[in-house]
Amino acid sequence: MTKAATKPVRKVAQPPPADPSRTNVPAATAVATPGNLGLLLPKQRAWVADPAAVKIAEKGRRTGFTFGEASDDVVIAASSREARGQNVYYIGYNLEMAREYIAACGRWALGLQYAASEIGETIFDDVDSQGSSKAIKAFRIDFPSGFYIVALSSRPRSLRGMQGVVVVDEAAFHDDLAGLIKAAMALLIWGGKVRIISTHNGVENHYNELLTQCRAGRLPYSVHRCTFDDAVQDGLYERICEVTGQECTPEAKIKFVADIRAFYRPNDAEELDCIPAQSGGTYLPLALQLTCESDAVSVIRWDFADNFLDLDERVRDAEVEGKCRDELQPIIDRLDKEAPAYFGADFGRSANRTTLWPGQLQRNKFLKSAFVLELYNCPFAQHRTIFYWVVNRLPRFTAGKLDARGNGAELAEFMRTRFGAGRIEEVKATLEWYRVNWPFAKARLEDRSVDIPKDRDVQEDLRAVKVVKGVPVIPEANAGSDARKKMRHGDAAIAYLNLTAAARAEPFSVAYESAVQHAAEIYEPRGRDGEQLYMLPHEGPHPGDDAPISPTTW
Repeated sequence: MTKAATKPVRKVAQPPPADPSRTNVPAATAVATPGNLGLLLPKQRAWVADPAAVKIAEKGRRTGFTFGEASDDVVIAASSREARGQNVYYIGYNLEMAREYIAACGRWALGLQYAASEIGETIFDDVDSQGSSKAIKAFRIDFPSGFYIVALSSRPRSLRGMQGVVVVDEAAFHDDLAGLIKAAMALLIWGGKVRIISTHNGVENHYNELLTQCRAGRLPYSVHRCTFDDAVQDGLYERICEVTGQECTPEAKIKFVADIRAFYRPNDAEELDCIPAQSGGTYLPLALQLTCESDAVSVIRWDFADNFLDLDERVRDAEVEGKCRDELQPIIDRLDKEAPAYFGADFGRSANRTTLWPGQLQRNKFLKSAFVLELYNCPFAQHRTIFYWVVNRLPRFTAGKLDARGNGAELAEFMRTRFGAGRIEEVKATLEWYRVNWPFAKARLEDRSVDIPKDRDVQEDLRAVKVVKGVPVIPEANAGSDARKKMRHGDAAIAYLNLTAAARAEPFSVAYESAVQHAAEIYEPRGRDGEQLYMLPHEGPHPGDDAPISPTTW
């Protein structure tokens, strides 16, 4: 069993006797105390106030998370058992980290007026399951509550004999982070907590993999992110000036930020901006895609001639409706009538392709693709006709997400007005949107919980996703062409991403009716003084009228 020998060797700090009324206070009240005193910056306060059993801090250098954690740890160790007090085990990867942390705890105990023993150097006797012993140099503070804080200078081989809060600092730099976290999780069973704090140390590091798993929804850990710029915006520079006695001026602040970045360059992206190094590889490699490819998922491609736009609008609508009935209706007829349907789409007029990717979520949460439809050189008006025709016939349509940047905004807006903002999202993707949603899309491929077409061009689109500065994106330079020599820019990849994002939407409760089966649906012209108005889609076709759909004249 793991045990700690408590033999103070050197006095480091001796806090004065505490106010007995503040020695043992409920953790829920005490945790907020440092923040209420204005001693923590906003992101530090958010970290301390988070009650999650396991939480991860993704941070830039010297942004104060360890200092904030020390404040929380002092309150926890000083609290009584009835107030949910516990021991705290801090694990850094060298002696200086342990010394700096325990000194911060001493300052917090002094500032918060908690009675505590002197800080002592001690030997932590770490005994593994085979009985082998290893002496680890440590620092320790004892509290009248009966609990203590111990800061270890290296990773213990076992935590299973302990109980309390485990703080793993600069986790990305530990030799066996996976083994350490596995051992730490045993403490959760009896109410312990695990805190993982670190800057990045490469994209393939286990710490970065943990973050990816969390963002993909596979691990129920709470994630906090604070770059150096975030900390500066929170008031880091002003706090430094306050502590060091420097004069705080706007000019000095600008110089401070520039100097820090110059100091860390060329590693400032990883050290300060939470962007793991060694990025740039293919995010969805072919080997990952092959495990999910299915012959059952058809790719339908419609290319329109330049002079198609010159035809009368009713002729154009009639032609695309005929294509929909001939090629898409048989597939839609085979879909599960009870499974909720979703779609994702990317827009392209003539430079790239528009891609519409519908799918259904099965009872076992498998996302079954219906088909992939690609449009090239399709007029804007017929985009609206095709999208409405398809989505209006999807069984139990629940949610869809469309690219709404540039020319795609008009189509996304049209679909939103037809099906409602509760079911249609106009996606104007940002780096943060990609950072949040791509891990879920990748996780489906990794878990084989989705099927995709066995198609070369779709493969290449998915392979076009690269990790740039820590975020999966399709770089502007990654443009290719398909077998028809038409330009592509990861069109199918964005449609796939939007589909998987839509499938995570909250269920949308509607009074469901099956789509009207009518060979030639129209909108009834109604109005006054010759004004051309058309009835809403849910009102259905007007009996006896056989003209094609023309939503563009709405």
